[in-house]
Amino acid sequence: MVRRAAAAAVVLTAGMTASPGHADPGPFTGMAGTWGGGGTVALEDGSTERIRCRANYGVSGPRMTLVLTCASDAYKFGLQAEVIAEGSAISGTWSETSRGINGVLQGRGGGGNFQLLATTAGFNANIALATRGKRQSVSIRADSQFRAANISLSR
Repeated sequence: MVRRAAAAAVVLTAGMTASPGHADPGPFTGMAGTWGGGGTVALEDGSTERIRCRANYGVSGPRMTLVLTCASDAYKFGLQAEVIAEGSAISGTWSETSRGINGVLQGRGGGGNFQLLATTAGFNANIALATRGKRQSVSIRADSQFRAANISLSR
């Protein structure tokens, strides 16, 4: 279950970046709509799996909601999140809907670059996010059962 929560936290955070070029002053400007992509997840035992994701974002100024569905060859999960930005501080909650797992997100960022911490009981993950135009990248390092993930999303 921790492994699935870790993978869920990885892909969940992929949507928490900003895209420049729109009049809306919120940090999630340009995120609204559907995004898709994939990448790899490396587990503690050294194995890796490909992961595919589709995300739907609702954005209103400094607030964002996310509904995310991801799948690898071994499992499928669904995530929901609500976050808010106050200046450069980002905070919110996430839940993995099919397994009833939830936690908090917090961190700092702006200008398309964010550093976040995702937590739940028995799990902590450091997440680096970067957005360039219509492409997003997510890099994550976790402390249990899950070592790393690299994910790319695009519109």
